[in-house]
Amino acid sequence: MKTDEQTDPASPQATAPASTELPPTAPCTVVWCGGRPYVLENSAGHHRWMGTDHRGRPVALTSADLQRRGWTHTRAS
Repeated sequence: MKTDEQTDPASPQATAPASTELPPTAPCTVVWCGGRPYVLENSAGHHRWMGTDHRGRPVALTSADLQRRGWTHTRAS
């Protein structure tokens, strides 16, 4: 499922610098990406980062997606 943010090259998430560090792997971990929080969920052995887009719709990202978009443990000010 693609969202407007995933396909919009002008999106802040699409232009964020990539992190050289891999996202954490502990379930229920929270990270920030593009000013939005994402929570790691583990379902049937599959990890996915769940958050919302700019319209409040659910968005699932992989660890690779987060790494490409740039992520942090703290919210950007």
